[in-house]
Amino acid sequence: MKRIGILGLGGVGGYFGGLLANAYYKSDDVEVIFIARGETQRAIAENGLKIVTDDSETIVFPSIVSNNPDEIGELDYLICATKTYDIEESLSSLKKTVKNETVILPLYNGVDAQERIQKIFPENEVLQGCVYIISMIFSPGTIRKIGFYEKLFFGSKTAPFSKLEELQNIFKKAKIESYLVANIEETVWEKFIFISALASVTSYLNQNIGEILHHLESKVIYIELLHEIEDVAQAKGLKLPEDIVAQTIIKLEKSPKEATSSMHRDLLAGKNTEAVSLTQFVVNEGRKYGVKTPVYEKIAAVLIK
Repeated sequence: MKRIGILGLGGVGGYFGGLLANAYYKSDDVEVIFIARGETQRAIAENGLKIVTDDSETIVFPSIVSNNPDEIGELDYLICATKTYDIEESLSSLKKTVKNETVILPLYNGVDAQERIQKIFPENEVLQGCVYIISMIFSPGTIRKIGFYEKLFFGSKTAPFSKLEELQNIFKKAKIESYLVANIEETVWEKFIFISALASVTSYLNQNIGEILHHLESKVIYIELLHEIEDVAQAKGLKLPEDIVAQTIIKLEKSPKEATSSMHRDLLAGKNTEAVSLTQFVVNEGRKYGVKTPVYEKIAAVLIK
């Protein structure tokens, strides 16, 4: 029996964790544990986790929903999808559930998660991963997914291939569109370029995707951000596609026009935001590698008070 913990039941963890819980409900091979607290824990314990898409509603039940390490027990895999600012606190509280063999898969918006998690669990295999999906918490215990696009990428330069393959098979059986890729760092950075520029520009201008594309001044700021982050990635020695800026703009044009970034939604709701990991991180990396990022700096100064 393989035991998989899902930490962070927001748009990403709730959706993919929900697919896993649905596929392995009462399975003898895989047990899915939701790690949640407060209202989310109560809602799921009472009514299950509801996943609402454009054309369906599904209610799923994990085998356990808890934030008590003694109830959770030891895990074979831990999928982390909290906000980046919660990494240290949320994972430090789970030390009892992580054994030396536990494989950790971070699915965060930023690119610094692997390094940060490895500091907490130096003995463990920490993979790299990213997802493309538009989904969010509609209410505690309910996830709303918009559009049909959903992809999960993961990989590792160091983890045993048997572990990666096992996880990929678990995902496939749950009908998760997942890709085990060799050049995972580049894949994660391709996503980061998309999400960092989008989160920064939507939050700074208080505009959704349609408005960014429609207003020339907004689109120019967005494209300047893409060029700055591309320069940082190149200075780091990452082998990204030569037309990464053009590819990223096409991705944005294919996104639902009424959608925005999760950081923009958090900002509008008066919540803590991921500006440190998504905006300031680019400024810091630029300084480290001697790359100028004036537009990122300007936006970071506004978003991080």
